[in-house]
Amino acid sequence: MNPDDLLYAKSHEWARISGQEALVGITDFAQQQLGDITFVELPAAGDSVTEGQEMGSIESVKAASELISPVSGTVLVVNTDLENAPEKINRDPYGAGWLVRVQLSAQPQNLLSHLQYDEIVEGSETV
Repeated sequence: MNPDDLLYAKSHEWARISGQEALVGITDFAQQQLGDITFVELPAAGDSVTEGQEMGSIESVKAASELISPVSGTVLVVNTDLENAPEKINRDPYGAGWLVRVQLSAQPQNLLSHLQYDEIVEGSETV
């Protein structure tokens, strides 16, 4: 169901860890629950993010939600394509719909494997 090379937060964000960097996005489950995404507010390059803390927000035709960082570190790159095309998150949440790339200050402590995350999602109806 969910890519097995990612780690997942209970708040429905994912992280692809590569060395001391992480690519971050929201899960397919989250984008489905939100519906058509209309706006995303992300931290700027150079900003610090903290695992388990708010790093931005996402809005859809259904709701507005906080984006919770699954990792701690400094934002290296922001997906600026989402400013004019937030719907990329709906179309490709694990690819073109990524949110930020972070230089890790510590390895994440509370993330789940794809199997653990699948178990949570199977028991959920809404984000």
